[in-house]
Amino acid sequence: MLPIVVLLVLVVALVVALVLRGRNARHGGHGREERRAKDPFDTTDQDALRGDPRTLTAGDIVEIRGTSYTVRGTLRLSEGGWRWSEHLLDDAKGTQVWLGVEEDPDLVLTLWTPLGPEETEPPSPGPGRIRFGEREFRSEESGSARFSSEATTGLNEHGSVRYHDYEASDGTMLGFESFDGADWEATLGEELTRYDVRIYPASA
Repeated sequence: MLPIVVLLVLVVALVVALVLRGRNARHGGHGREERRAKDPFDTTDQDALRGDPRTLTAGDIVEIRGTSYTVRGTLRLSEGGWRWSEHLLDDAKGTQVWLGVEEDPDLVLTLWTPLGPEETEPPSPGPGRIRFGEREFRSEESGSARFSSEATTGLNEHGSVRYHDYEASDGTMLGFESFDGADWEATLGEELTRYDVRIYPASA
């Protein structure tokens, strides 16, 4: 009787082991290995199709909503542990804009257009709210950062910048920057989607 019981126990153990092994195989192996969840905001596929804004350098072509620009130069900025880039873009007509690239933690692209001398100068930054044109802007963030300049930006190779950013209720941004203690320079900004921007590297 005892050998029969032992035999039955061994058969049951073997069946259980085979079932567990088959289940683990269907789920990718040993059961201890966990599948990594894919980041729903990951831009790897778009970077492959449209170019990676994080790698922009002088000479690259940037197409924004059908308008082509050439990267003239780049500012690499840092404040504490925070780092971001601003790229000076120039189109065929000589119009210049800045493309801000940062990760917050997702990729954020911002188009900054300098205010021309013919436009009304906005109030100086500082107050919590300022009015410019038909919009009221609310203070969002301010601070100071170090920068290094690459290629053509019109600035020193290294320096510091003070900044103060405002935003209106419709998402329009008003930015102020003062480089190395110079007067404030104002720009109007708008956030771009990943689909607004396509990049053609100069080395391609």
